[in-house]
Amino acid sequence: MRAINMLTVVLLSLSACNFQIGERSVGDGTITEQAEPTAYNVELTARSPEIIGGADAEHLLLADIYQRVSPSVVHVEALTIAEDGTKAGSSRGSGFVYDRQGHIITNAHLVVVADAIQVTLQNAYVMDATLVGVDSFSDLAVLKIDTEAERLQPLRIGESASVAVGQRAIVLGNSFGLNSSMSTGIVSGLGRTLPSAELIGTSVMPGFGNPSIIQIDAAIHPGNSGGPLLDSGGLVIGITTAIRTDSGLFQGIGFAVPSDTMRRVIPELIAQGHVEYAWMGISVMREDGGYGLAGLSTALDLSVERGVLLRGVSEGSPAHRAGLRGGDTLVDVRGEMVCAGGDLIIAINDYYFADLDELVTWLVQNARPGDEVELLLIREKRTLDITLTLEKRPAEERRTLDCSVAQ
Repeated sequence: MRAINMLTVVLLSLSACNFQIGERSVGDGTITEQAEPTAYNVELTARSPEIIGGADAEHLLLADIYQRVSPSVVHVEALTIAEDGTKAGSSRGSGFVYDRQGHIITNAHLVVVADAIQVTLQNAYVMDATLVGVDSFSDLAVLKIDTEAERLQPLRIGESASVAVGQRAIVLGNSFGLNSSMSTGIVSGLGRTLPSAELIGTSVMPGFGNPSIIQIDAAIHPGNSGGPLLDSGGLVIGITTAIRTDSGLFQGIGFAVPSDTMRRVIPELIAQGHVEYAWMGISVMREDGGYGLAGLSTALDLSVERGVLLRGVSEGSPAHRAGLRGGDTLVDVRGEMVCAGGDLIIAINDYYFADLDELVTWLVQNARPGDEVELLLIREKRTLDITLTLEKRPAEERRTLDCSVAQ
């Protein structure tokens, strides 16, 4: 047993050495023998900077974006003040610098009922903020702080129309109150709709959704609301606003208001403190039964699969005055009663849209009350052009003229 162990030790020792073979002569013959062993160099060779740089490229990109953008991200605290003037409660979120005049962008739901608002810059400089304007439909708000322009680094607003599913999504905000936290993921969906005004709980007419919402899988936590959503260039493509979860925990689908909506809303909030949206006064057959217009086209003998089929028009609305027609016949489509026979709108000002969400997005981002628009529609297999003058959204719901489909 001892001999075997010794042999094992010898073999292990030999395996740790590098041997060279040499020759020497003995008499008239040649004897081959092993030369003195030399120790093998076990030190690791340093990798080249090119290899390391390639492996760390994404992390270097994110680090660069964080260094450039984080000074522009602020902490927003909305305070509730008791009758005796003391602090009764607060909610915390994020925001970012919009310009060097001191305008800060954040979520409406964070500040809409606040008695006082405080903004903290990344360097812990705290100041009071005033509420310039708030819009519950888009869940956007503008604050104003009075400070030196040198303290403010505005972010650049990108174009969300060019955002694609699968591209990188970068979230900056004060997650759980932790200053300037970053999370990353991808854009996992586009064209979502949120009932932002109804979720905020303000007394507005229901039924107007916040369209073209960006869906992301990057982690969003309490405190992230109002923070910027960035692309790989560090441009703002949205503002984080909500999270959907079935567990009640902050683990689910994240949503962001697109930057193109911000481009439309923010200047108007700064100028007049509120936003006026264009209104047509139509109600539309939606995807309530799990199918859209394409699912209705065969059953209702429609000539197209894109557009919006009118269920009805609001009494006295622009659509009503322009002569648009709602449905007049109830049809059973796969067990659901559908109001059929109404006008089918397929384009507005030569913009062809797929569904109501795309139509509403166009109205939000491109139209103003008082604008005159051209509608292309199909009525009883005939194509018609109708001119319609838009109005601002009414404060109260109006009676809908349709074939009274049970809701």
